[in-house]
Amino acid sequence: MRGGVVDEGLCRITKSQCIQILAFTSLAIAFLALFTNTSTSLFSLPSLPWAWNPSSFSSLSSAPPPPTTTTKNPNMALYPIFTNPKMQKAVEKLAKELDEETMIRRGTERDQNMVKIEADLATARALIKDAIFKSRDSPPLAQDADYFPRGQIYRNSYVFQRSYMLMEKMMKIYVYEEGEPPLFHYGPTKNIYSTEGIFVGLIESNTSQFKTHDPNQAHLYFLPFSVVMILQHLFDPAERDKAVLGRVIGDYIATVSAKYPYWNRSLGADHFMLSCHDWGPRATWYMHHLYFTSIRALCNANTSEFFNPRKDVSFPEINLPLGDISGLTTPGSPNRTVLAFFAGRLHGKIRKSIFQHWKAKDKDIIVWEEVPKESKFSYKEMMGRSKYCICPSGFEVASPRIVEAIYAECVPVLVSENYVLPFSDVLDWDKFSIRVTVAELPELKRILAAVGDDGYVVMRRRVREVQHHFVVNDPPKRYDVFNMMLHSLWLRRLNLRINV
Repeated sequence: MRGGVVDEGLCRITKSQCIQILAFTSLAIAFLALFTNTSTSLFSLPSLPWAWNPSSFSSLSSAPPPPTTTTKNPNMALYPIFTNPKMQKAVEKLAKELDEETMIRRGTERDQNMVKIEADLATARALIKDAIFKSRDSPPLAQDADYFPRGQIYRNSYVFQRSYMLMEKMMKIYVYEEGEPPLFHYGPTKNIYSTEGIFVGLIESNTSQFKTHDPNQAHLYFLPFSVVMILQHLFDPAERDKAVLGRVIGDYIATVSAKYPYWNRSLGADHFMLSCHDWGPRATWYMHHLYFTSIRALCNANTSEFFNPRKDVSFPEINLPLGDISGLTTPGSPNRTVLAFFAGRLHGKIRKSIFQHWKAKDKDIIVWEEVPKESKFSYKEMMGRSKYCICPSGFEVASPRIVEAIYAECVPVLVSENYVLPFSDVLDWDKFSIRVTVAELPELKRILAAVGDDGYVVMRRRVREVQHHFVVNDPPKRYDVFNMMLHSLWLRRLNLRINV
């Protein structure tokens, strides 16, 4: 650390920022049996995320008690305090309902299906705990013919592999059958919202090993509505009635909660929704249990908008202009002549700063609003000729450029605020990307030059290694983007204990 700045690997951030990032990106599991506070609440989240190494794990024995409604941390608590009266009233109502439901069910016979599921999850937590202590001295668990995790791109490759293999063996997801396409059981498979449709199609496939037709065996329950499709078919741009999202989603949850016991059993805590639309977080607000209690898998993983990394999932925004998933990764030029490249519209304050400091200012850093018609190279080819690809947030925190850069073996330069990166529970983004704050943008060239030729070669090799986790396959392949999304959901379910 020099002058209050942490410079570990190639991460250039302040000490306080580093602490925040570690809080968000530690493994999102907690071994709840370790806590001396034996909660009798209907459900509970741990007081701290479960870290990757034995020293951090042992420190959990002295962890503070789980957060309550009096906590002042709005990003991490389940039911935090808000300065906004409307939001505060909502969480007070949820907390009261949780207390009331807990009292009503106290002393009643436990749901035996849930008892078995929680016992299985307790076993998984114990096995992962054991892997944490063994990880320093153990070789990979299995040499998969296609792929197995190893190397510096992981926070702990051994623990990740153990968790992943347990997921493959155990996790079952029930997809509610109610609803008709295109609003339900369907999603876009083209352009920047493609991840949504791809996931829906693959998880709904009868060949999916994770799908169960028996809801009593499920660890998770999927609410298969599409925010994109609701807006496309029901939203009137003239009226701008965004509450249509609430009506459709609210009616759907009312239907399944009246027909099945599973939503009411956990107040939605073991249910998840998925959306890559900018309004995905807004769509969940209309059902407060969905917003604060359920798992929200979102591209727009913005902690300033109360994305909660202990229960919510960040997944990547992938732009597939034609829906074609063939040939996504390209090696690009072996001799890259462009230091850094960005092309995109002037969306948001971060991009404004990039254009202010670098558009037409330096021959080594190319910044365009769009690729000029006279250019010899396409957007994709320019990425393949560049060492570093600048990936700023726009109006929203997520950007498809991150995955595009990884596909092109171009080291991502991440410029964002309050963004929880996809799969950051298991991937160490500082090993294969560069974080630059908005304040550091005037020094961008100096920062990149300081990496050096040898450092760049290492970073590019690691980008190549991490490609496997962002590639779309149909049918899916082990450890690919679909399975990484499932693993993120698996971790959140492990992070939750339901007492019914």
